[in-house]
Amino acid sequence: MRVFRSNDAPVGPVDPATFLGQATVQRLAHHATGVPVGVYRVAFSDGARTNWHKHSGPQWLFVVEGRVRVQVQGSDAEDLETGDAVVVAPGERHWHGAVPGSAGAHIAVNINAATTWLEPVSDDEYQGNK
Repeated sequence: MRVFRSNDAPVGPVDPATFLGQATVQRLAHHATGVPVGVYRVAFSDGARTNWHKHSGPQWLFVVEGRVRVQVQGSDAEDLETGDAVVVAPGERHWHGAVPGSAGAHIAVNINAATTWLEPVSDDEYQGNK
């Protein structure tokens, strides 16, 4: 058994090259800790979201606070509430962030997954305009 304590994982800003808006990340477990599962707590302010991206393995998102929007390319965005979860399949091009007009946080669990970052999500895409 290996314990990862929240107090040992500092909260810091997200990479502005892969996120839009104000968001923070807490890396609870990741490849540098010697485990094949990455666990991250990401908090999004109103308007904040990731760029489009995809993972080589599955990604689970567990909403732990507020409201989070997730969209897979070619589908309508899904708005999730505290307690909701979603799994993104390997290779699915997607993004996630706060629902417009609100803030939210999720725990992301990446299972044996490398991330490929793509272009920013436009304001129209974020607002749900096609």
